[in-house]
Amino acid sequence: MSRIDSIAQLEALYGVPGAASTVKEIDYVSEDYAAFIAASPFLTLATSGPKGPDCSPRGDRPGFVRIADEKTLMIPDRRGNNRVDSLRNIIADPRVGLLFLIPGSGTTLRVNGTAHLSVDPELLASFAVDGKAPRSVIVVTITTVFFQCARAIVRSALWDPERQVAPDSLPTPGSILARLSKDTVGGAEYDRAWPERARKTLW
Repeated sequence: MSRIDSIAQLEALYGVPGAASTVKEIDYVSEDYAAFIAASPFLTLATSGPKGPDCSPRGDRPGFVRIADEKTLMIPDRRGNNRVDSLRNIIADPRVGLLFLIPGSGTTLRVNGTAHLSVDPELLASFAVDGKAPRSVIVVTITTVFFQCARAIVRSALWDPERQVAPDSLPTPGSILARLSKDTVGGAEYDRAWPERARKTLW
């Protein structure tokens, strides 16, 4: 099996990026990039820690990521499964990567930087939704920001309604849990109860 083991081999295969691929990268949130962040209801958060890399979803109402200043973003950590994989990693290794998605747009936005967790009471209260504040806020200090072209979104037809997968064509969380736990966790009742449980615990 042929493999690439050096940067020289890699660059020989791919060449060098053109000006449009490099001039877009800056170290602050510009007016244009702020528009993408404000419109985005969803991002993926990449972290790395003692157990290796991790990538987790973060979603909320559009604009849920606050631009504190041109070098700082703030992300409320809403209720979840309490695994806190990303938060454990941030404590061990502050480097993070964000990928913002905007429904209907082929262009995505990438942010790299370092992060820390804040539990400042006033900050938490400022992110409250329906009277419920997050337990922590991820504060990101920006290193680089740049947009990603639409090829991946176009190839995947991600926003095409005709390409959406029917929910009943995939295994349900309840069935996965039941199979892995030999029917001690999950099952049909887990799936039936989830919508109401989620409604009560979104924030």
